[in-house]
Amino acid sequence: MSLDLPLATWLGLVGTPLLIAAGQVLFKMASRDVGAFDAGGIIGLASNPHLLLALALYGSGTIVWIHVLRTVPLTVAYSFMALTFCVVPILANFFFAEPLSWKYGLGVVLIMAGLLMINTQRV
Repeated sequence: MSLDLPLATWLGLVGTPLLIAAGQVLFKMASRDVGAFDAGGIIGLASNPHLLLALALYGSGTIVWIHVLRTVPLTVAYSFMALTFCVVPILANFFFAEPLSWKYGLGVVLIMAGLLMINTQRV
């Protein structure tokens, strides 16, 4: 596979992990409002706007992903899901003041190098 994919495919390859990452932040926000693990808590969680938006983003990401998989082999496409490991900590730092370290930065560099290696191979 080479890098000559249609723009819509690239948007799906990168956009799906971004939607998933945003969903993870919203799941964390929903978790702050969770009550007891009983009927009332579950009903409250089921109507939590953060949870509902997270599920909508995950659903949208899934639909986009299915269209991406029509044109890209799964073994190549799935490598892009590693972008969530790059984006989620940045969002967690921004929204929840969770710390980032040099090890995180090194991990991002390694993930990006892996994406380049996987996606510039000749098949």
